[in-house]
Amino acid sequence: MKYLVVIPTYNEAPTITKIVSEILELNSDLSILIVDDSSPDGTQAIVREIFSSEPRVNLLVRSMKEGLGLAYLAGFEWAFSREFDFIVEMDADGSHRPEDLLKLLKSSSGADLVIGSRWIDGGEVLNWPWLRRLISRTGNRYAKLMLGTKILDMTSGFRIYRTKFLQELVAQPVSSHGYSFQVELAYRASKLGQVIEEPITFVERVEGKSKMTLAIVLEALTKVTFWGLKRVFS
Repeated sequence: MKYLVVIPTYNEAPTITKIVSEILELNSDLSILIVDDSSPDGTQAIVREIFSSEPRVNLLVRSMKEGLGLAYLAGFEWAFSREFDFIVEMDADGSHRPEDLLKLLKSSSGADLVIGSRWIDGGEVLNWPWLRRLISRTGNRYAKLMLGTKILDMTSGFRIYRTKFLQELVAQPVSSHGYSFQVELAYRASKLGQVIEEPITFVERVEGKSKMTLAIVLEALTKVTFWGLKRVFS
C-alpha cells in the first residue's frame, strides 16, 4: 500500500526538517507532500535544500495563504493524479507525533477514514491551558450532537483517508476553508463510510505561532449549527 502524507505549511521553518525526517524514518511506503502557502519565513527553501535528493519528498507551492481547507484540497488533487492508496493529513508543528502515525497506519486497511482522536479513551492532550481544552471538548461534543455522529474528535487534523473514498467525499464542493474543513469531511465520511478513531497524544507546539483564531472558531460554530439544523429539518 502506498501512502502520501500531506502537510500544509505556513511559516513552519523551525519544525519542518524534524517532522519530515521522522516521517521518512517510519516506513518506506510513506511519501510526503509539503503544501506551502508561500511562507515568508523560508519554509519551502528549507525543504528544497534539505530534501532535494529525497524522491519521497515533494513540494507544492501556492501563491498565497488562503486557509487550511484550500491547502488540503490542492494537496488532494495532486495526490489523486498519482497512484496512492491512502492519503494522510498531518500538521508540521510537531503536535502530531510520528509514533502515533504508526497506530493510524495499522488501522487504515480496515476503514475508509481513521481519525487520530484526543477525546476517546487513551487519547491525551499535553501543554494546553484549561480554556483551550474546554473549547475543544465542548466544540466536539456540540458537533457530535448537532450532526448525529458517533465521532468524538470531529476537529482532529490527524487522519488517514482511503484515496477512492476521499475522492467521493470531495466530489461535491467543500464550503469550509478553516478548521471546520475537518468537521465537514468527517461529517460526510460518517454518512458514507467506515470511520475509526484511534487514540493519540496531541502535543501543543513549542515553536512557531498557532494558526487558531477567534474567526476560525466562529466559522466552525456557525457551520456546525447550520449543518445540524439542515439535518433536523430536511
